[in-house]
Amino acid sequence: MDEANIIDTLIPLPVLLPFFGAGIAMALGRFRRAQQLVSIAVLAVGVVVAGALLVFADRHGARALQVGGWDTPIGITLVSDRLSALMLVIASIVLLAVMVYSVGQGIRDGDEHQPVSIFQPAYLVMAAGVSNAFLAGDLFNLYVGFEVLLAASFVLLTLGASADRVNAGVTYVMVSMLSSLVFLAGIAFTYAATGTLNLADLANKLQDVDVGVRSAIFAVLLVAFGIKAAVFPLYNWLPDSYPTAPAPITAVFAGLLTKVGIYAIIRTHTLMFPGGELNTVLMVAGLLTMLFGIFGAIAQSDIKRLFSFTLVSHIGYMIFGIALSSSLGLTGAIFYVAHHIIVQTSLFLVVGLMERQAGSASLLRLGGLAAASPLLALLYLIPALNLGGIPPFSGFIGKITLLQAGAEDGSALAWVLVGGAVITSLLTLYAVTRVWTKAFWRPRDDAPDGDIVAARPQVLLDDVGDIALQDREDVGRMPVLMVGATVALVAVGLAMTVFAGPLVGYSERAADGLLDRSVYIDAVLGDTGLGGGQ
Repeated sequence: MDEANIIDTLIPLPVLLPFFGAGIAMALGRFRRAQQLVSIAVLAVGVVVAGALLVFADRHGARALQVGGWDTPIGITLVSDRLSALMLVIASIVLLAVMVYSVGQGIRDGDEHQPVSIFQPAYLVMAAGVSNAFLAGDLFNLYVGFEVLLAASFVLLTLGASADRVNAGVTYVMVSMLSSLVFLAGIAFTYAATGTLNLADLANKLQDVDVGVRSAIFAVLLVAFGIKAAVFPLYNWLPDSYPTAPAPITAVFAGLLTKVGIYAIIRTHTLMFPGGELNTVLMVAGLLTMLFGIFGAIAQSDIKRLFSFTLVSHIGYMIFGIALSSSLGLTGAIFYVAHHIIVQTSLFLVVGLMERQAGSASLLRLGGLAAASPLLALLYLIPALNLGGIPPFSGFIGKITLLQAGAEDGSALAWVLVGGAVITSLLTLYAVTRVWTKAFWRPRDDAPDGDIVAARPQVLLDDVGDIALQDREDVGRMPVLMVGATVALVAVGLAMTVFAGPLVGYSERAADGLLDRSVYIDAVLGDTGLGGGQ
């Protein structure tokens, strides 16, 4: 079997494996350990497959697969290039780490009268939706990926059916449905104007469409993707939806799902709308996303909400790089997306450990965690400094790349964004330092509500096979798998710092491949061997 056939075999696996795994996990619902092993095994294989696709994409460029044997541009097209392969690798690592973490925490659903667990099947379906979105070669398949994410995410967000979670789930679903309706409208407008939904075919045909119509289509798609990515002014739903979920769900939602929207913006902007008609709008949105997000973060006392707002603010950095439309700007945006997925997920996993250690995630009640658990303090400090952009961490490298790209652009608005990015970075450092000093080094007795006995978190835990829909005496104990998964993800973040040079180089090649649209177009529409490799 030659390399081309190997790639064709691997491309659909990130989508198919989680779907098959979800079916097996559902069938094994009464056998919890077997279900967990299947889920972890499927996600571990996904990491290997994504790694292989990344190597192939870097060597040969983009490769397209027509599902079902239909000729392009009809039918379902899956495309693996440097950008999609990198996103698959990062997503696979995060999905595996969070799954292991959730097994350690013991998340499940139901009670003794509802013994079939759907957490793992729903989680695997979500993983399939993520992979499908990254590999989608046409707008409708991208829409399908988003809808698969929505269905699985609602199940995960409302596990336990508590009032807070149901309210958060309703908000999330309503916002997501609005985004989906706008996306469908964008798909309809695109098809009406061009007669196709294949991304490569659109890259050619949209150039013949009137500039005003093309800009209107792009604006509609930007609204749809901007809601999913939590870009200003479409971000208000996120801080109210994510913090109510269990720690691993919050972690994977915050770290990964918003980046699917960012990926869609990058892909459509560079491939379908390369003229830059709305770059000014994107730059203003990026600036306001940074500032409003970080101002919201510094006003929070709940750590989950604080990091939810920092998540919003750092989406602005990615929008900044995309709006510059330069090789260096896209390089910085791609690198920063990969960095932020790992770091943001790590921080939410650490917050889950803080809840297990101290029974709360509120700065009004926390204190003395450094003395109680030096390991927990270290696990918080490393990604926190990384998020704050302290050298030599990858966050610093990503921000410097984006600032340099803004300086090279030289426009007045670009310099304003450079200033906004610096202010956001400093305020991010202030926010994470505030958590560090209050939660870890202040004596708990000095906390405003530190004398209140920590409430036992009413989460769906099942550490020893017993259903726990009531308070548990588990505060002060951090399960090994939870700690191990967090350590592994923090280590991945450090590895991104150690190997920042090769990763930036890969991001640069990915950016150049995006700007040279012929590589992608030839891979899908032409017959150029291994995808018209570069």
